[in-house]
Amino acid sequence: MTPHSFDDSEAYEQFMGPWSREVGKALLAWLQPPAGVHWLDVGCGTGIFTELICDSCAPASVIAVDPAEAQIAHARKGGARRKAEFRLADAQVLPFPDACFDVVASALVMNFVPNRAHAMSEMRRVARPGGLIAACVWDFAAELSPSGPLRRAMRRIGIDAPPVPGTDASRLAALVELFEKGGLEAVTTTSIEVAASFPDFDAYWLSQTPRYTPTTQAIAAMSLRDRRVMMEAVGADLRPLPDGIGHSARANAVRGFCPA
Repeated sequence: MTPHSFDDSEAYEQFMGPWSREVGKALLAWLQPPAGVHWLDVGCGTGIFTELICDSCAPASVIAVDPAEAQIAHARKGGARRKAEFRLADAQVLPFPDACFDVVASALVMNFVPNRAHAMSEMRRVARPGGLIAACVWDFAAELSPSGPLRRAMRRIGIDAPPVPGTDASRLAALVELFEKGGLEAVTTTSIEVAASFPDFDAYWLSQTPRYTPTTQAIAAMSLRDRRVMMEAVGADLRPLPDGIGHSARANAVRGFCPA
């Protein structure tokens, strides 16, 4: 993962918070996990998905890990702080013994992990026989992430959008391959469509241009003319609403079970 990209937890919360909450709710509804079990949230970020687990799944326990110190510090101040334990750890080297979690989940993270196969092996290692493992990622391959309108607009004016790590790994087929090669059984997938609304264009633009993203840096390097043309293209890609504007995004999700 690239924790240095997520050192501003407040900006990250503004950037991804509303989207992450909607995806997390839909993911948990699809998983229908049992109550009273032990969870591991891999790549918890600011703790949004962790909080959803605590509030809606009646877990016996929740441990959440992330490699970014700023994200963990933010999560420890959030709504899940009394119900979950937050630790600094990398998905590729999980600091837990074998077979100690009933559910191991990762929301909007796996494409950023450098060695996804190794992370998958670690997630399976710490899951109990028969345990559920699940993950979801934005559909970056189809440019259907929350920042999709910005990236599509850049291409329309002849500027290459910065590559997103693990774009090919965001495809449903790639997620199935990852889970099946990891030795999981009964692997299934779904796509999750979510929408967000904003009071005006400026609110959307601000939410999607935090200083640390490569896309924001590429926009900053544009001429004023190119930036103006790009913003017009982004505005045309957003959906008018009675009280503002809206935009939809899509995440791909996968789940499987450890052999009993």
